[in-house]
Amino acid sequence: MRNLGILAHVDAGKTTLTERILFLTGATWKRGEVRDGTTVTDFDPQERARGITIFAAAVSCDWNGRRLNLIDTPGHVDFTDEVERALRVLDGAVVVLDAVAGVEPQSEAVWRQADRYGVPRIVFVNKLDRPGADLDAAVRSLRERLGVTPLVAQAPIEGGVVDLVGRRTLTWQDGELVVTPGGDPVARQRLEEAVAELHPAALEELGAMSDETLRKAMRDLTARNRAVVVLCGSAYRSIGVEPLLDAVVDYLPAPSVDDEAPPAALVFKVQTGRQGRLTFVRVYSGTLVKGGTVWDAVEGRAERVGRILRVQADRHTDVDRAAAGDIVALAGLKAARAGTTLSTRDRPVVLEAPATAEPLVSVALEGRTRADAHRLPGALAALVEENPSLSVRTDSESGQTLLSGMGELQVEVAVTRLRESGVAVTAGRPRVAYRETVVRGVRGLTHRHVKQDGGSGQYAHVVLDVAPADGAGFAFASTVTGGRVPAEYVRAVEAGCREALAHGPLAGHPVTGLRVTLTDGATHVKDSSEMAFRAAGRFGLRAALEACELALLEPVADVTVHAPAENLGGVLGDLAARRGRVTASDGESVSAVVPLAELFGYATDLRSRTRGRGTFSTRPAGYRPV
Repeated sequence: MRNLGILAHVDAGKTTLTERILFLTGATWKRGEVRDGTTVTDFDPQERARGITIFAAAVSCDWNGRRLNLIDTPGHVDFTDEVERALRVLDGAVVVLDAVAGVEPQSEAVWRQADRYGVPRIVFVNKLDRPGADLDAAVRSLRERLGVTPLVAQAPIEGGVVDLVGRRTLTWQDGELVVTPGGDPVARQRLEEAVAELHPAALEELGAMSDETLRKAMRDLTARNRAVVVLCGSAYRSIGVEPLLDAVVDYLPAPSVDDEAPPAALVFKVQTGRQGRLTFVRVYSGTLVKGGTVWDAVEGRAERVGRILRVQADRHTDVDRAAAGDIVALAGLKAARAGTTLSTRDRPVVLEAPATAEPLVSVALEGRTRADAHRLPGALAALVEENPSLSVRTDSESGQTLLSGMGELQVEVAVTRLRESGVAVTAGRPRVAYRETVVRGVRGLTHRHVKQDGGSGQYAHVVLDVAPADGAGFAFASTVTGGRVPAEYVRAVEAGCREALAHGPLAGHPVTGLRVTLTDGATHVKDSSEMAFRAAGRFGLRAALEACELALLEPVADVTVHAPAENLGGVLGDLAARRGRVTASDGESVSAVVPLAELFGYATDLRSRTRGRGTFSTRPAGYRPV
């Protein structure tokens, strides 16, 4: 078995490649096309209308006796959380590069995500049939932008590729693969030398290296993430797909499984559709059985597995059991969410959940009618359950319902899904998530919380130092000595301080980037309690923040714009007007750091400015002072 993801920058050809794989393996009878809206994995109406992947889709197929579980992931930065959750459960990945553009901004982002989870990768350089395609340039960009060692296993030729490992020529005539002996001795020698530099077994045979030794060494280097095998072709013309499937089997690892161990499975996606509520899981050990019971150790809850489904995007096949290593969907679970571990009550397990990015863009929502307003909370809860990178909150001052996401496109897609579900809503202009931070702190701020209204009173005395911290976040420490504030009260003070961070004094935004130290305090023999010290921490830090010098922070994005040379002047001027700081320009593209608030509507403006020829990509770059 192989569990792998297809990763890339938007429009590099991931979905087309997935469709060719499904067709070649017999999983589908007809090749789906993105431009025609007939793809298997992009089955959502919005995906087909926009021509991009929005939701990670799982499919299964067989190749040379191996089961391949594929997850086609989004390439747009707004949906990077879908990629994060998929990578958490994968054993390997195919990273698709555009042969003209090489490593693009989102290619780099998904690569770093795969690095975090230690996922072995191979690279498929796609679109070699395009004018300007250059395999050597794409390989250089791998080296320079990602810092990896590429092992180029194929050389492109007209209508096909040369397999340097198997020393044969592969060509495609009317979609049929034709194999002839013979290779490229010079390119083969370069590949052997590159492998021998990294692998002792290959070094011993340098000069007379067998195909099997070369293949084993490349597999070992891939599994240990010391090098990356590079293949090439054109998914649209079905060139290079069969050898890519062979490379998946040869170089990417199979899952390590233990069918006899107690069951343990990680939920990585929840989806509601025609089949009802489906919970997608990766089984790490043991076996899940239809009709069996699983245990959520975090929530302390048992759930019954109604059905086990082998997934083919929006189509499903019932199976009786799922063994270790499998990726399947479970029907019948009521409460399990993304990140939940399913195990047994007597052998509970909690696996590390995938990280969730912080939402950056918000939009205010209102139901158009009283009935819509009544249905809105339930519909929003279902959206957030399917996509944890979305969040919903009610603004305490305005009373508005705010839906937040990673970017403008993600929020727009979510609002469209609300309307498709039958909830008519009006959406205000998206708003970015600002933060407040401490520029200059205060020392020795004293706060006494005293409350006496009959019966037991409340008494807490705290002395706080507040200072800027390196980076984002909140740090708390105590230097109180002599037991003047007991340990349980210190924890209560910290909890109160965290509550005070929710609304800053500048404009009511969350506060980040500060360090609070409890330096002294006092208790009362009868009236002190954890509740009193929690209140003292909350009100004391609020008073301290009002005495500090604060600054407003706004989210910014790294923006890369590709446009014709004659339009670059206008692009630069427009970015400057949007408060952008240009970081690089090479005559064909411009990179800049731009406040996220200034990027609303940029896609339309750029198309107008470049007569439809300009493209851009963004990725979050943290927060900067306004």
